Amino acid sequence: MHIWNGRSFVMTALLAAIVALTFGRTAAAADGGVVAIGGAITEIVYALGEQEQLVARDTTSTYPEAATELPNVGYIRALSPEGVLSINPKKIIALEGAGPPEALDVLKQSSIPVIIIPDEYSRQGIVDKIMAVGEALGVPAKAAALADEVDAAVAEAETKANGRSATPRVLFVLSLTDGRIMGAGLSTSAAGIIEMAGGINAVSDIEGYKPLTDEAIITAAPDVILAMERAGDHAVTHERILSHPALAATPAAQNGKLVTMSGLYLLGFGPRTASAINDLSSALYGKGH
Repeated sequence: MHIWNGRSFVMTALLAAIVALTFGRTAAAADGGVVAIGGAITEIVYALGEQEQLVARDTTSTYPEAATELPNVGYIRALSPEGVLSINPKKIIALEGAGPPEALDVLKQSSIPVIIIPDEYSRQGIVDKIMAVGEALGVPAKAAALADEVDAAVAEAETKANGRSATPRVLFVLSLTDGRIMGAGLSTSAAGIIEMAGGINAVSDIEGYKPLTDEAIITAAPDVILAMERAGDHAVTHERILSHPALAATPAAQNGKLVTMSGLYLLGFGPRTASAINDLSSALYGKGH
C-alpha cells in the first residue's frame, strides 16, 4: 500500500508533465516540418503567419526573437548535412548562397525537398522572395497579399529617399581586422540598400565584398561610413575608424559620419526593408549614430 503525501503528488505531476512535453516534441519531430536557412526566409515565414510549420532555423535567423527559440542548424554558409537532417524535416527552404556546395549536394540527394530561394537586392527581388517562400509553404494567396503590402511600402520609402537634394557617397565596411578593410562593391546587398536609401556606393569599381587598399579608400572619399552593429573585435567604432589612417582621411571620418545598423535589418531584403530604407536614409542625411 502506497501512502500519498503532498510532496509525492507534486513530484508525480511534474514527472507526468515532463513525459508529456517530451512525447509532444518527439511527435512533432516525427511529423517533420520546415527548416528555414537564411534570416530573410525566417522573417517571411513569420510575416506570413506560418511559423507553426518551422522546426529549425539557421544562425542568421535572429528575428523575430521567437525564432531564436527554434533548434539552430548552424551558419548559412557553413552547414552540416548531418545537423540539418537530424531535425527530420519534411522540407528545407534555403536562401540562395547557402552552403557549402558539398553540404547542399548531400541534402539534395536525400529524400527531403530542398527549395532554393533567389536573393536579388531590389524591390522586385523582395517581392519574388516572398512569393517563392509562400509557394514553398503552400500559401500563395497569403504571400501575394504580403508581397503587395511590402512592395507598396518599399516603393514609398524609395521615392522619399531619392527625392532628397544631395546624394552622399557611402562606404560600407563589412569588417575591419588587423588594419584590413573589407568593403562592398557592386552586386552586393550593401550596394543595393545604399542606392535604395538615396546614397551612392563609394566603391563602384569592384564586384562583391573585397579588401580595399588605403589608396582606394582615400580615392573613394565617402561622406558616410556604414557598418553593421557588432560587438568585440569586429565592431566598427569611431575610435577604430579614426585610428585607421586611410579611413581617418575621409570626409566621413572628419565629419563624424559613422552609421551602424543591425545586419539582418539592413541587408536582409525582407519584410522590414521599407523601414530599413527610411532609417538609413534619415541617418545618411542627418546625424550619424
